[in-house]
Amino acid sequence: MTADPTVTGDGTSRQPAAERAAGQSVRSRSQHQRRKRIVQAAAALASRGGVEAMQMRTVAERAGVALGTLYRYFPSKMDLVVAVVGEELDLLESSIERRPPRAGARPQRAVDVLMRATRGLMREPELAEALIRSLLLSDVQTDFGDRMTGLLLRAAVGPEADIPADDPRRVVARALAGIWTMEMIEMLRGHATAEEIQSRLEISAARLLTDV
Repeated sequence: MTADPTVTGDGTSRQPAAERAAGQSVRSRSQHQRRKRIVQAAAALASRGGVEAMQMRTVAERAGVALGTLYRYFPSKMDLVVAVVGEELDLLESSIERRPPRAGARPQRAVDVLMRATRGLMREPELAEALIRSLLLSDVQTDFGDRMTGLLLRAAVGPEADIPADDPRRVVARALAGIWTMEMIEMLRGHATAEEIQSRLEISAARLLTDV
């Protein structure tokens, strides 16, 4: 049985707190699902035609939302591209949580993470190019660098390690993530193979992560 709403002094009814919380929870889930649908639609379009294919109206139609709704979630196309980058990082993090790199020394474990990211992106090169371009050209703030840095540190040092924000090891791991980004550009341009990228990353990681 649903409780009767409380009547306030001015004659208006006030919904019980439990009902308000339940309603907010349902709305929150619905909004989350709608946002996820939009991001997945954008990623699917980008995987076939790059950033150019991610026209906002097309994304809205594919996601089954009104164009105005899309703009409430993502004010610009680049906001949407950044969200797709985040979705790809979520997948990478889930993969590493399921199968954390354990073999080899610290530099080898870090390279394992980067090569998993490389293989995952290169399954859909159009999407990979869209994501890399967004990192280089976007004025929209993204946490990509911080998240990649965290992944590398967890692989190299261990998931239980508590590394402060000002720790020099974060600078080193971020530098390695930057090298990987530039290597991805070379690969997308057809100037490097996965084997060449791995070799250069191994050299870089061995130099940078020796004292991590």
